[in-house]
Amino acid sequence: MTTAKRQFAGFIFILVPALLIWLSIAVYDKKFVKVSMVTLRTGTAGSEMHPHADVKMRGVVIGEVRDISADLDGATLKLAIQPDKVPLVPVNVSAQLLPTTLFGQRYVSLIMPDQPSPERLRAGSVIGADRSANAIEIQQVLDNLMPLLTAVQPQKLSATLTAIAQALDGRGDKIGKTFVELDHFLRRFNPSLPALNQSIRELAAFTANYSEATPDILQALNDLTHTTRTIADQRANLSTMYAAITGASDELTDFLRENSGNVIRLAVHGRPSLELLAKYSPEYPCVMRMLTQFIPKMDQVLGKGTRNPGLHVDVRTVPSTGAYRPGRDRPVFDARGGPACYPVPYTGAKPRVVSTALVNSEAENELINELIDGPDWSSVLVGPLFRGTEVRIT
Repeated sequence: MTTAKRQFAGFIFILVPALLIWLSIAVYDKKFVKVSMVTLRTGTAGSEMHPHADVKMRGVVIGEVRDISADLDGATLKLAIQPDKVPLVPVNVSAQLLPTTLFGQRYVSLIMPDQPSPERLRAGSVIGADRSANAIEIQQVLDNLMPLLTAVQPQKLSATLTAIAQALDGRGDKIGKTFVELDHFLRRFNPSLPALNQSIRELAAFTANYSEATPDILQALNDLTHTTRTIADQRANLSTMYAAITGASDELTDFLRENSGNVIRLAVHGRPSLELLAKYSPEYPCVMRMLTQFIPKMDQVLGKGTRNPGLHVDVRTVPSTGAYRPGRDRPVFDARGGPACYPVPYTGAKPRVVSTALVNSEAENELINELIDGPDWSSVLVGPLFRGTEVRIT
């Protein structure tokens, strides 16, 4: 065999295994499978996303991940979609990167939109990651789960799970009965939930009111400390006062016990007099005023402050009214006119009848002003007290 033939045979010997190896790799990479390549842009591919990961839509595998690359803007995944499945996917589809299991690798899940576009996906299309609130929360959970799994030592986690499994082994019936009893309890508890919710709402309102009133309560407690301190400082005087009050109470008790009958009789017999005094009470201001005017008149009659002290009167004679006639001139004490006011000096004019039938009448105001010695408007405030009415000043 010539040298050229031997070199050619050696080349073929090397080329055939290389072709077989390349063919095996190409078959593994599915180079000869007809697919439609679609680009997926996402913020991150995650630590468990690998080539040849499944691409699913509604749980059905419709392709695989062929290539994964990253740049400053995020990650780019090349998705090989089966050609017969591409017309079934709308162009506004989005994707989520989900794990197969807690510790398994991720796959691409295509999420159908609420309102699919009539335009279909085709080779070369670019789709984005799902940006809904649920998808973002799931992504955050998965991103936070990896550091947790890294921090938890697998052997300790395995030992813990084994211990839990051994503890639950053979106790399924008891656990089932416990859940049944818990279900019965919750069924009885559920009708009370509206009342519980109402109580919680009222408690919230109460705590809010209590929070607003807390400064006033603290101030009241602070003021109470001064009061209690004063009581503590004056405890000797208080003891003396209590002893004196006790003695006075004992003496009053003895007096009332011995004279209770006299007090009752006095009240009974004094009632007509008190009723008569009450009847003529409107006349008291007039009487007091006349007495006040009577003093200077008597000083003038008696010559007070003059050089001629003594009685100074003018006496005038009047015609005789005739002899006394029994039955006509006999005095009769049957006055029924009620309270009246006589002017000073009395000239025989008809007296002014005084009445307190009306509230805040002139006679009532005069009586109250005479009793309390106050200004004219004081009867407006004090009058209702004498009539038994509560007065509030706001």
